[in-house]
Amino acid sequence: MTNRPLGPIVAHWQPAAAPDGVSLSGRYATLTPLDLKADAPGLWETMKNAPWLWDYLYEEAPADFAAFQNSIAHLEGSRDHPCLVIRVRDAPTPLGYACFWTNAPATGTTEIGNVNLSPALQRTPAATEAFFLMIDWAFAHGYRRVEWKCNALNRPSRRAAQRLGFSYEGVFRQHLVVKGRNRDTAWFAMTDADWRQMRPAYDRWLDPDNFDGAGQQRTSLGDLTRPHLFQADPTL
Repeated sequence: MTNRPLGPIVAHWQPAAAPDGVSLSGRYATLTPLDLKADAPGLWETMKNAPWLWDYLYEEAPADFAAFQNSIAHLEGSRDHPCLVIRVRDAPTPLGYACFWTNAPATGTTEIGNVNLSPALQRTPAATEAFFLMIDWAFAHGYRRVEWKCNALNRPSRRAAQRLGFSYEGVFRQHLVVKGRNRDTAWFAMTDADWRQMRPAYDRWLDPDNFDGAGQQRTSLGDLTRPHLFQADPTL
């Protein structure tokens, strides 16, 4: 019998579900598994004039449709990195994608990563709801932790993580070499206990009454999630 401190027992623990073939739908957004033939043309049309979208991704900005198609082909049907294409509800055009990027169902951890949102999708209720739907799915299917990681220099991603309710956990220095450059990686995460506080904040933000006649939010999501962060990003 040891006298050293040990972690609490996780009662009735069972591995989480793998995020294979997941489709999600909400008030503002729908998410479906990437279908390269059906989705790539529309995605390219919404992204082709914004090469900066790839500044912090692993791939170089594609020069043409063929290069773009090749850059996402490995995500179609991927069990390691299931990729969901995001649309505004009831609209045919795909406007972005996000993946369950690092998945460990056996230990109850997953990550939202490789996110690429077109300018038309950024800063919209549909974009926020897409992340809500992914997080909610993960916690409803047995995950204990959802992670968000980004290049530490990517301040928009760091701000998004905190606004979405992910708590700052630190920076892994010299974590990766991406496109020949050093990458320090900022880590954020949300636990199932955090989600019990964050989910009502999302419900309040996504309520149609939170938006005026011009579609402008009355209360920001960041104002609703900030009080429940375990730790805020000290750089913001």
